[in-house]
Amino acid sequence: MQQTEVVGDGKPSADAMQILSFTLGQEEYGVDILRVQEIRSWEPVSRIPNVPGYEKGVVNLRGAIVPIIDLRERFGLGHLDYSPLTVVVVLQAYISGRTRAMGVVVDAVSDVVDIDKSVIQTTPNFGVKVSTEFINGLAAVNDKMVMLLDVDKLLNLESLDGDDEHKE
Repeated sequence: MQQTEVVGDGKPSADAMQILSFTLGQEEYGVDILRVQEIRSWEPVSRIPNVPGYEKGVVNLRGAIVPIIDLRERFGLGHLDYSPLTVVVVLQAYISGRTRAMGVVVDAVSDVVDIDKSVIQTTPNFGVKVSTEFINGLAAVNDKMVMLLDVDKLLNLESLDGDDEHKE
């Protein structure tokens, strides 16, 4: 990973945030660093039957069962065989009033970047490979556009696959 970079006017601000950026294919994505629990190398998962293909299975993370989702497949970018660069970013999501840890498979982690919230632009309604409901905004970082993902919406299992677990 490179050094942390500042995007904006370079002055510390209460309106600044740090993001962890990562790649899926040729696209750059980012999540609020405060939602990142840890970054792990890919390891085989315990598969769960009758779930969508992008739900890879679960891993035991120090006694906690953590679901693993392949973001490349979730976003319709196709399957890519896992390599030594493939990582799992374990994120904390707030869903239905509680915190849940979930892992997302990404092609590679890029950087940690400080972004002034004033440089974040709204998401256009076209030209994005990802459903815009998961995107909080866009920010230009090192001449690349980084899509900032909404962790809670992205990892809400009910919206992912129509989970009927909470219905009677």
